Amino acid sequence: MTRIKSVRARVWTWTGPTVPPQSNFCTNASDLLWERGDAMQSFRFHQWLTCEVEAESGEVGIGNAALAPPLVKEAIDRYYAPLVIGEDPFDYAYLWEKMYRRTLAWGRKGVGMTAISAVDIALWDLMGRLVGKPVFKLLGGRTKEKIPVYYSKLYADSVEAMQAEAASALAKGYQAFKSRFGFGPKDGMAGMRENLKRVEALREVIGYDRDLMLEAYMGWTLDYTKRMLPKLERYEPRWLEEPVIADDLHGYAELNAGPIPISGGEHEFSLFGFRQLLDLNAVSVIQYDTNRVGGITAAQKINALAEAYQVPVIPHAGQAHNYHLTMANANCPISEFFPVHDVEIGNELFYYIFSGDPEAVDGFLDLDETAPGLGIEISDAHLQHFDIAG
Repeated sequence: MTRIKSVRARVWTWTGPTVPPQSNFCTNASDLLWERGDAMQSFRFHQWLTCEVEAESGEVGIGNAALAPPLVKEAIDRYYAPLVIGEDPFDYAYLWEKMYRRTLAWGRKGVGMTAISAVDIALWDLMGRLVGKPVFKLLGGRTKEKIPVYYSKLYADSVEAMQAEAASALAKGYQAFKSRFGFGPKDGMAGMRENLKRVEALREVIGYDRDLMLEAYMGWTLDYTKRMLPKLERYEPRWLEEPVIADDLHGYAELNAGPIPISGGEHEFSLFGFRQLLDLNAVSVIQYDTNRVGGITAAQKINALAEAYQVPVIPHAGQAHNYHLTMANANCPISEFFPVHDVEIGNELFYYIFSGDPEAVDGFLDLDETAPGLGIEISDAHLQHFDIAG
């Protein structure tokens, strides 16, 4: 039996070039406030956290997290690492409960659950490396030949720019697309028309035989969304994502009873959070992110619960930790995919820190059955563009 020798959390701060903020780029929860500058600023994250769990035998499992990395690092160093050092990594269920229950008073959502996620993902990666198997094989194995993915970088821009990007993605074989809205309640009826103009323009490019998903990123209110839904119905969206703030569960439930399926969960945590969403029939699609929701251990429980409700799970943001869960669960039909591009919002930092994440080809991606663990490594290709603490 090998035991956990050490836990190392590091914060990676991007110092390289970034895409400058753009107005009406994506609605968000700060839009209702009076803002002097970039309303999206608090939702841009140019930091990432890596968590390396080392076994006594020398193998190292790698986890990661993207929310509030300096706070998550402090939580891991001070609270969570001591709870797992000296333990058997294969006791992952016990270790998850130990981390959760010992910090329940303050850690059950947000920063605490994000820290648990990073450690838990590292444990699963470590287990895979120790037995020489990919993580999806430990979770149940292959449920699909390849994973269909949807192109997810259609942020709001001019009509012409959005159509050109959609056409480029279509030429590369994508059969599903997600676009963000750039206008919300503060923009009134004129903003509504701008939103609808872009949805119509995208349908002109991709047609109606391909899926189009729409996202408001918590930037709308319940009233505004109820006014928009009848106007959007004619464009046949597969779902409307996060129309209102994550805490408005009853608002989600009211909207999900309407003509367009509502998706969410990117900002929800743990099995209990998703039980509430499902009990209220608040979402038609669950979109947790494994490096926020409680890691792979929690995600598998949510997958089983969602399957019993026949609500599909399509994890947020793609990335290796989410792909392994998608591959191993029949109730996870597709994956989100961001192509590698310049640093903008922050999700793209994953591709600058890690190597080995699978690439989409003709609208699909596959996982390597010979690569143990998650199949990714920390890369040294872009170290000159990071300040690394820890």
